[in-house]
Amino acid sequence: MRPARLGVVLVAHGSRDPRAAAATRALALAVGEARPDWEVSASYLDHSLPRPDQVLGALDAAGHRRAVLVPLLLTAAYHGRVDVPGAVAAARAEGLRLDVEIADVLGPLDGRVPPLLLDGLISKLPSSGLDAVVLAAAGTRDAEARSTVELAAAALGARLGLPASVAYASAASPTAGEAVSQLRAGGASRVGMAAYFLAPGLLYDIAVQSALAAGAVAIAEPLEETAALVRLVESRVGRAASRRLIAA
Repeated sequence: MRPARLGVVLVAHGSRDPRAAAATRALALAVGEARPDWEVSASYLDHSLPRPDQVLGALDAAGHRRAVLVPLLLTAAYHGRVDVPGAVAAARAEGLRLDVEIADVLGPLDGRVPPLLLDGLISKLPSSGLDAVVLAAAGTRDAEARSTVELAAAALGARLGLPASVAYASAASPTAGEAVSQLRAGGASRVGMAAYFLAPGLLYDIAVQSALAAGAVAIAEPLEETAALVRLVESRVGRAASRRLIAA
């Protein structure tokens, strides 16, 4: 008899920085502890193993009937639109039989920022003492993806009741340091940097160094396995599992 447990595969971009893979494994462990009725695994599109198609193949071989892939992405850029579906296609080409659904990314959808995402970002910031905030992201050349980061920054500022700006570590401007300097020039004296990052890595480090050099007084850590992020993953899985599954 094939196992009834839902297979849940977290799909991270992957990084040469071992801290990133460790954070993904920690998130998978936390989701698994929150949902012992799921078989939760971590996977990576690049740099680390296993790949998503390998995990799907293992679930299939173990007799699972259903799986949900969760893109650990905060924007719906190229990786979410192309690479994650491509991983399912690769598994199908290898003879995958189980039904697979791809969950939505963890970032804004249809012009709405998930409240749980804001909860996670805020949990990493000081509870008081800031008068402006910069939301620093990895960066992308995709204008549509950047617009969702801007949406998240605006929502974060509204929740905090503070001026908020967006910044990028690569591929777009302003840098975190430039954004901090602009807010300080506008009268803010205590600017904090919120981290639109799921895990630490080179681009997060670049944003941190830039913000500190410009006078940021507080730096948030990446979301990693914060409780709000675990609940957000759960909600994305639940939404995906309720949709019509992709036929094998």
